[in-house]
Amino acid sequence: MERYDYLIAGGGIIGIALARELRRRRPGASILLIEKEPEVALHGSGRNSGVLHAGFYYTADSLKARFTREGNAALRRFCEEEGLALNRCGKVVVATNGEEDATLETLMERGRSNGVVLEWMSREELAERFSEASTWRRALWSPTTATVDPTAVTRRMAERAREEGVEIRTGCAWLSRPAPGVAETECGEIAYGHFVNAAGLYADRIARAFGFSRHYTILPFKGIYLKDASNRSGLHTNIYPVPNLANPFLGVHFTLTVDGAAKIGPTAIPAFWRENYRGLERFSLRELGEVLGWEARLFLSDAFGFRSLALEEMKKYRRSHLLGLAKKLAPRLETRHYDAWSTPGIRAQLLDTRSLELVQDFVVEGDGESTHVLNAVSPAFTASLPFAAHVAERILSPKRGGGSLSPLL
Repeated sequence: MERYDYLIAGGGIIGIALARELRRRRPGASILLIEKEPEVALHGSGRNSGVLHAGFYYTADSLKARFTREGNAALRRFCEEEGLALNRCGKVVVATNGEEDATLETLMERGRSNGVVLEWMSREELAERFSEASTWRRALWSPTTATVDPTAVTRRMAERAREEGVEIRTGCAWLSRPAPGVAETECGEIAYGHFVNAAGLYADRIARAFGFSRHYTILPFKGIYLKDASNRSGLHTNIYPVPNLANPFLGVHFTLTVDGAAKIGPTAIPAFWRENYRGLERFSLRELGEVLGWEARLFLSDAFGFRSLALEEMKKYRRSHLLGLAKKLAPRLETRHYDAWSTPGIRAQLLDTRSLELVQDFVVEGDGESTHVLNAVSPAFTASLPFAAHVAERILSPKRGGGSLSPLL
């Protein structure tokens, strides 16, 4: 039987960043990362917006705020050092009424507390600099927000991990835990000193085999964008609405990509199974029953406003409705060129089955044998490097013994 000091399941940016961080901290350790797909970054890490967020949506006392701010700088530096495409296009957050304008003030205060560079932009200044955008009285300008190619970033990181001595084995899915310290995989049984679960959409299911994720389940949400492939509409920056700080979704917005495209979206449509990307591909009857069961319960109870959220999101399948929402942010922008749907992505959103609330923070559980990243919630891509450093530090902490990690980081 093969044996490794660390066995990591999941070839997304979190799993790869964790592998590199463990390698850096323990240079002599043997590390194997397994990925069920034939290549890394085929799910969440390669299907997200590619936006490097600045970190001003979150309260100053949260690790999410720190991880986002530090992660933004770290990934911009990684792209510069590696010669990867980086669009330093910034972002404006615009308001449509007085209530939203007051929330802009909250975002500015959070940004200042988090050490994020933000500037006020008057309505007149906005019209002069970004004529396509419109705001009620003023807007927030975030100069450090940028966009990257998330697949290219994740795969370059995997290349660097291999060069540093991490073994990455694709086409090798985790199957079960036949005994403590042993994983059954499609590549055979593998013994490990410590197991790290960074399996995204399936992290909760793997965690249950170790006695964790007792009160959580993954609820999948499908995100799709409308694309203007060559930016014929003339978008100059990312344009975002004022977010509803009570839920984890940022609303329909405009995004500039590194390859010169412009996008409107995303949707946050409840999916019917975990990899429900297109039609019936990757269909699972078991998952359909599980997901529909939870969605029906949420719909009937209207927990966290799920009923209105689901109905509103379903409307976004209509191109005219999605464009109408976008026009509120940029009424002068020509939207007829947004004529193609992007590759769908699935957000692995953790649901607390006790409170029936969506979990909006990172959740990690574990003990001396294993660590489970249950909720690498947005902006996990931006926050990946400092988040990985934080988790690695917890894994290697001498205080861990056989105890349990704090569920919320």
